[in-house]
Amino acid sequence: MAQDKMEKWRYTTLIVLSAVFLCFELYIGVIRPLPLISNPIHLSLALIVTFLVQPLAKKYGKSRLWLIDAALIILAAVIAFYFILDEQRLTYRVMIVDKMLPIDLFCAFALFGILMEAVRRTLGLNLFIFILFFVAYAFFGQYLTGPFRYSGMTWQQFGEMLTLTPDGIFGSPLSTSVNTLFYFLLFGAFFASCGGGDVLIDLGMKLSDKTAGGPAKAAVVSSGLMGMISGSAVANVTTTGVITIPLMKKTGYTPEEAGAVESVASTGGQIMPPIMGVGAFIMAEMIGISYARIAVSAIIPALAYYLGIFLIVHFIAKKRNLMKQNANVKVNIVPMLPRLYRLIPIILVVVMIFMGSSLTRAALVGVILSVVINLISKKIRMNFMGFVDTMLDGIRQAASIAIPTAACGIMIGIVVRSGAANKLTTIIATVGGSNLLVALILAMIGCLILGMALPTVAAYLIANILFCPTLIALGIPSLQANMFIFYFGVIAQITPPVCLASFTAAGIANADSWKTGWKAFTYVIVTFLVPYIFVFQPSVLLIGTPGEITYVCVVLIVATTMLAAGITGYLFGKINWMFRIILLAGAVCVAIPESITDIIGFIIAVVIGIITFLISRRGRTAASPGRG
Repeated sequence: MAQDKMEKWRYTTLIVLSAVFLCFELYIGVIRPLPLISNPIHLSLALIVTFLVQPLAKKYGKSRLWLIDAALIILAAVIAFYFILDEQRLTYRVMIVDKMLPIDLFCAFALFGILMEAVRRTLGLNLFIFILFFVAYAFFGQYLTGPFRYSGMTWQQFGEMLTLTPDGIFGSPLSTSVNTLFYFLLFGAFFASCGGGDVLIDLGMKLSDKTAGGPAKAAVVSSGLMGMISGSAVANVTTTGVITIPLMKKTGYTPEEAGAVESVASTGGQIMPPIMGVGAFIMAEMIGISYARIAVSAIIPALAYYLGIFLIVHFIAKKRNLMKQNANVKVNIVPMLPRLYRLIPIILVVVMIFMGSSLTRAALVGVILSVVINLISKKIRMNFMGFVDTMLDGIRQAASIAIPTAACGIMIGIVVRSGAANKLTTIIATVGGSNLLVALILAMIGCLILGMALPTVAAYLIANILFCPTLIALGIPSLQANMFIFYFGVIAQITPPVCLASFTAAGIANADSWKTGWKAFTYVIVTFLVPYIFVFQPSVLLIGTPGEITYVCVVLIVATTMLAAGITGYLFGKINWMFRIILLAGAVCVAIPESITDIIGFIIAVVIGIITFLISRRGRTAASPGRG
């Protein structure tokens, strides 16, 4: 967000507004919380930032459109002052009992209108239309027949739900944005400014050595490390893909394969501890458990995810003998050791989180350390305007998260008031005959559809309201149920027909976007099994005895290896289609939580492994020159 990209007055206004935003967040985070008005002020500031960053006048090139943006900005400011001035009355107001005053209704519907416009500008029409569908249900659900019919809402009830209840716009998702996400997004911006992001990428690139598929393995590690901080699959593809995709193509991977590997690796950053993007912070708020607990639980599944893609790129390289191409790929990396100190901020943040420090304090310490490192290092030291631009970038990211979290509150409020989640639970239980597997498959399909249409955070929030009650009612603990829907919301980013991460990577690779999407889908197929293991074998989330946890780790390693071999057609050597199908079937058997299926799967793994090893060894012996 540099000055040369916008008018001077707009740039100056954003600086002042961002400084106010930052001071406000520091006040409520360090000095004194403001329970009733913190969410409205945060959202109003985020809306104003959004309208300044993405004005209609800039998009359509017509200066008179600034009148519309100015009106929206003034309206957002008025709403903030309404909550500040009426704080005492609103604090003691009794929901449902006290009538909505004209000013209450005006501000409620004004906020709804400008929030919807912000959604349209920043997130596109998918979420916009999705919200309108729920709003239509709120008013017209009383005219439906069947299980989804309910008594409906009046305009007054709808307005109250929007802004004066804990389930509307100012509900838990936005509270997470206010109290946690803001500080971590600011930390991410300053961590990148001190060179920490470059060090993470180069750590992965160090794997670009003479091993098979080195650059592809580097892409996997680099994108995973960056992805856990950025929290956005598309942003991560854009950041690391411009480096890793050309290297993979030079090594011998096809453009579609290079794009698929990058999109899968970048997307996985959202499930990789210890940071896990922003979704896990919201999950912690929704479930009511510590973030550290979620991060620890996610370790084994995340490692299985990256083991799968790591084995795939390795098997492809071995199958095609890409070692020769590796020798022609030169990666110039500045020595790592003198730069490792730049990772101190993120290391300390992680240590503080797991030692029980508050998330806000950990993130603020990370910001301070990042600034200090930037000041003491001559090579990366920024001038004053560099710090200003970093602050603007962090504020812009925080605003971009505040919009969907607030907007999802609209849908959450409608679902809660209408009882739609309970109705859906009844329907799924009826269709599946209370069969847990059927309920899981239906929830998976729903999460994938939501994830294709919405950003990960929005998809998770809606799935949490729609499907978690069903899964919990069928006996699944809250953590497993939430992790199940979160994983499928993430996977949807690389699941056709709508897979933005894959399409972005395809653009960088000059590849066919459709083929890249389906290639990425096959590479991530192992992750379709892992969420089911959450449910049937919770020890994968480190819930259980050491023996149970060890066993499930073995199961995951065997299943992942079999899937990777079946997908690529290589184990110890090239394998035919019959063996590939048998391996894929064996992987499914191992994943099913039954002793007999585990035994069948392990037997398949051992037999196919021995056969392919002997065949490949015989082939190498035949190809080697005689000793004559």
